[in-house]
Amino acid sequence: MADIATPVPELKEIIEVEKIRTAFPDAILSINEFRGDTRVMIRRDHIVEVCQLLRDDPELQYNFFSECLGADYLDYREDYRFEVVYNLYSMPYKKNGTVHGTGRRIFLKVPVPEEDAVVPSITGVYTGANFPEREIFDMFGVRFSGHPDMRRILMSEDWVGHPQRKDFPLGGERVQFPGGKVGPAVSEVPVQHPGESFTGPTGDRQGEKRRI
Repeated sequence: MADIATPVPELKEIIEVEKIRTAFPDAILSINEFRGDTRVMIRRDHIVEVCQLLRDDPELQYNFFSECLGADYLDYREDYRFEVVYNLYSMPYKKNGTVHGTGRRIFLKVPVPEEDAVVPSITGVYTGANFPEREIFDMFGVRFSGHPDMRRILMSEDWVGHPQRKDFPLGGERVQFPGGKVGPAVSEVPVQHPGESFTGPTGDRQGEKRRI
């Protein structure tokens, strides 16, 4: 995959960025700050060791895996289609009178090309990534190499396709669950739109016409 063209700014005040640069000089593709949060784009072949650095460095102590999630940009990005986003937090706590954790949060983003949609699993660093990585695989089709149980988690094993891809068709298929129960297709479920209720415009009493 071609390098992302976004320039990497000099943000020396961010200790996480400096430590990643020092340990893995070619790991960072881009950096973005928004509303106090730092988002660092990482080469996928470095994601495991970067997570381990953030967790084990005594000045960082990113000891809590909050979540990871997938995103599909379809035709919006030139160099890749998907992103896997990791939300890590350094949770403060006391142990034997010593304060651990910094209360800081960081987001790591990994670009994933459609033609090679594979990312190394970070379950060896954060065991809590097990189910979220399975969900990303199920919904977006991004596989995680080294995952201990890489299979669907929400859809049935014989399901064809990945429902949260932007080119996946909506509705039309009823879902069968264990015990013989069948769930409705998307097209069969009434949808509540903004500014409306199921009985009339929002603010009306039991669907009565609004008085002018």
